[in-house]
Amino acid sequence: MINWAVIALYLMAMLLIGMFSFRRIRSLSSFYVGDRSGGTLLITGSLMASIVGGSSTLGIAGLGFSRGLVGAWWMLVGAAGLLILSFWLSEKVRSFEVYTLPEILQSQYGSDLAKVISSVLIAVAWVGVIAAQIIAAGKILTVLWPLELPWTMLAVGTVMVAYTALGGQYSILKTDLIQFVIILAGIVICLVSAAAATGSLSSMAAGLPPGHFSFPVSPSFSFRDLLLFFLFVGSVFVVGPDIYSRLFCAQTPRIARRASLITACIMIPLAFAIAFLGVSARFLLPDIAPESAFPALIMHLLPTGLNALVMAALLAAIMSSADTCLLTTGTIIVHDVVRPLLPARTPEKTLILLSRTTVLVIGAFSIIIALRGQGIIGSLLFAYTVYSGGLVVPVLFGFYRDALRLHPLGAVSAILSGGGVSAFLKLAGYEDLLILSFPVSAVFLFAGSMLGRRLGCGKQNIPPGRREGGEADELPQDGLNGH
Repeated sequence: MINWAVIALYLMAMLLIGMFSFRRIRSLSSFYVGDRSGGTLLITGSLMASIVGGSSTLGIAGLGFSRGLVGAWWMLVGAAGLLILSFWLSEKVRSFEVYTLPEILQSQYGSDLAKVISSVLIAVAWVGVIAAQIIAAGKILTVLWPLELPWTMLAVGTVMVAYTALGGQYSILKTDLIQFVIILAGIVICLVSAAAATGSLSSMAAGLPPGHFSFPVSPSFSFRDLLLFFLFVGSVFVVGPDIYSRLFCAQTPRIARRASLITACIMIPLAFAIAFLGVSARFLLPDIAPESAFPALIMHLLPTGLNALVMAALLAAIMSSADTCLLTTGTIIVHDVVRPLLPARTPEKTLILLSRTTVLVIGAFSIIIALRGQGIIGSLLFAYTVYSGGLVVPVLFGFYRDALRLHPLGAVSAILSGGGVSAFLKLAGYEDLLILSFPVSAVFLFAGSMLGRRLGCGKQNIPPGRREGGEADELPQDGLNGH
């Protein structure tokens, strides 16, 4: 009964925050980027809460259970990507006065088509990410509530979709900071309890499969696996719509850089901590399913009441990732695909209502996908693979568009070819060839640019940026040329 009450109170609190934030939404800037009012603490907390989701808790613990300490690489490659973003790109990203990553692509290449195609690709991929988070949250609730998985997924998905649609970015920034504090406390409590229960590392090593403490590679995790992690997971932290959505909320470019740097540094010890929890679960509870390692360990080690609090922390981790992905996807669809089709003088109240409705529709569709879904890491890897193969190369190179003489035709070709090749190879089971999607995207980027210049097709002028109310504004030069 105590466990039920703790989780119910947590879900009610998230809904109340959404209802409270509803009153603060007076413009698109409020709904999409929280009026760009985030300081270092708020942006860091939101980044951490968004990153430490189902993949970083149940997923990494599951990898730690099945493969050992090398499971930490799932978050470590993300930390590496975030460090690259912090030192080289974060200030450039924030300097664009835009709401979405496809808008940056449009500003880089002057192509509305590139913006629309990238928006569709992101939406398709991120629905998979949201579904994976809902699956993870549902699995947690099945441990505490005597309900079948479909019902728990429906319950947690409904709450998450509701408070995101109500409060937009204000709701997410507030819930994310609270959720990250809960997440960190829960992981620390579980880590201390696991260390006390497992005893010495030597005794653990003796009772585990060979290589479970091997690092950086192991018998079950090769350098090829590590390379694929870097390319398809790490790159999402360098060029990621949800990561960029956090940076857009920062007050200044300097705050965006500082927050991303602090987040990357926190992720490194956290990755090993969560992987160690998975290894501990393999030692203490060898017969459970890998992706149930974290919740099963919590229920095994902690007393009633405290285990519900830590479960709430785990649920917070997942919901804080899902809500960011949900709002990001809704923003991209409305702002980059639907809004250009509407009359220029469409009232902002109408656009906000449309955005809320879109969030509800995407959330409902994600819940349906989750009900038909399978493993967490498998779902995330497919989404990240399609996204990374299509968008990472043109966005990164786009920051140096003038120096590389890139053309809009090249950008469109790179997105279609890279994303298409990634999806085909993944669905066809050619995992060993996935690395080819990046050079394919790069080849089409430069070949398409050369063809576009020779044919003289497509305007190469850089369109103006947009202020909060939609007025034209000149984009900063460093955002175009990388200087």
